[in-house]
Amino acid sequence: MKSQALTEYGAPLQPVESETPTPSGTEVLLRTTHCGVCHSDVHIQDGHFEMGGDNQLDIRGGRELPFTMGHEIEGEVITLGPEATGVEVGKKYVIWPWIGCQNCPACERDEEQLCRAPQFLGVNVSGGYSDHVLAPHPRYLFDYDGIADGLAATYMCSGITAFGALKKVQSHNPNERVMIVGLGGVGMMGLQFARSLFEAAPLVADVDPHKLQEAMGAGAHAAYDPLNAEDLKKLHTDTGGGVVAAIDFVGSEASLAFAQGAVRQGGQVVVVGLFGGGLAMPIPMFPLRALSICGSFVGSLAETHQMMDLVRSGKVDPIPVTERPLDQASQALEDLREGKIMGRVVLIP
Repeated sequence: MKSQALTEYGAPLQPVESETPTPSGTEVLLRTTHCGVCHSDVHIQDGHFEMGGDNQLDIRGGRELPFTMGHEIEGEVITLGPEATGVEVGKKYVIWPWIGCQNCPACERDEEQLCRAPQFLGVNVSGGYSDHVLAPHPRYLFDYDGIADGLAATYMCSGITAFGALKKVQSHNPNERVMIVGLGGVGMMGLQFARSLFEAAPLVADVDPHKLQEAMGAGAHAAYDPLNAEDLKKLHTDTGGGVVAAIDFVGSEASLAFAQGAVRQGGQVVVVGLFGGGLAMPIPMFPLRALSICGSFVGSLAETHQMMDLVRSGKVDPIPVTERPLDQASQALEDLREGKIMGRVVLIP
């Protein structure tokens, strides 16, 4: 089995060869056909998250090096364990990677993505930057008939992250609009799901004028530049006091400041991105503005079924996808780190 693996934190990935696993029990072995490159892979490669104030959250524990990242995985079933049923050898599937321990309260309430002892593919156990990958059970495999190869893989993180965040918007007047902050791969996916889930087309914000132009062409109602102080005033004028909800797909101090400034009285901010930083805000402003701020981490297995049904219905336009060979994984991560990627890069072993 050939992989592009993390051999040292903060360093480029390296080619690694290992024995191809044999599935046991309910396990399923797939030949990887596509694997998306996610911004969280950049943080894993770095070994930390930025917490603000020169503080970092060390995430190097819990995995042995060399380690194979990659959690947006699409592949062809090669071999089934003796207890694996319900999927076909030779058929292609995408894998929901947010797998829990099966024993904790989060897993018992069908929120494996919030498990305290996770077994996430490409995060805690070996993932898809490889020519083969092992899935623990057929229930995590999704048929993607009718969805383009490569694009399908991106729905397992970029898609379900955007969908799960938008499902957290608690109230929505048909005439009010949500704001998508940040137009990377997940933000562009959020734009498409917002167009499908809400009657009013969403607003978008990004510091990159090319991404704003792309978003307008993809169905956004209006675009704003967070670096332009006048744009926030214009947004409030355009919306009669602000948006009902802002979904922050960046997760930086600047993006969160813009997001909370964009919402109306009684509005909601959903933080999705992991860029990093700290939050400083006067506490009285929470009750005085009736402001809600919550986090969103991907989405549940049940929400993924809902999302895939919506995508297969043809109501969600695709995001731009660029294919690269697996040996360009390190360059893809560097391009993502520098903000050079429009949509999603998908690796092909």
